[in-house]
Amino acid sequence: MIELQGVWRTYPVGEGEVHALRDVSLALLPGEHVSLIGPSGSGKSTLLHILGCLDRPTRGSYRFEGRDVGSLTEAERSLLRRNRIGFVFQFFHLLPRLTALGNVELPMLFGGVPREARRARAQEALASVGLLLRAAHRPHQLSGGECQRVAIARAVVMHPAVLLADEPTGNLDRASAQEVMGVLEDMNRQGLTLVVVTHDPLLAGRAKRVIHLADGLLSETLASCAEG
Repeated sequence: MIELQGVWRTYPVGEGEVHALRDVSLALLPGEHVSLIGPSGSGKSTLLHILGCLDRPTRGSYRFEGRDVGSLTEAERSLLRRNRIGFVFQFFHLLPRLTALGNVELPMLFGGVPREARRARAQEALASVGLLLRAAHRPHQLSGGECQRVAIARAVVMHPAVLLADEPTGNLDRASAQEVMGVLEDMNRQGLTLVVVTHDPLLAGRAKRVIHLADGLLSETLASCAEG
């Protein structure tokens, strides 16, 4: 599904260069649950941005569902992000003036989905994260865990092939974090490919594969024995 070959990401700094990623090769299969773990500055977010078509490698290749991402136009990359890739971030990024339902409808509004279909699909997505009864509430009326679950519903309402979650529990207490991870893992069990960036070894250990990044270099541990 996803294949990186010899990917480097280099940034000019003064008269020198910083190598955020160094010769990274990685393959992800449909339906996998993978964690990316490493210290700050290790390259996790850079790798996630490349996987999400938010950034391009300096060199190396990236194929998504058989397509060479490097050969796509900006418009084609935008369509790929909108239709095949979902994003969840640490700080929710919900619009405060919109209800939970309105926030979940946003990707479909930009995608040209008719109004009646938007409403039905947004309700279905909120139901999948256990928040249909909170559909009319605005973000300030929701807990942190509920806001993140709304963000998850928004991320999956376009039925993406892969969900990229960047520190999805980093702004939550332990109980809310467990609840959010339960939602993500349920979706993974239903076939959604899940990639989670985290600093938390316990959270990383819930995945079937744990990929470590340090100074832009990648290594991988054995499959986790954790369940759910």
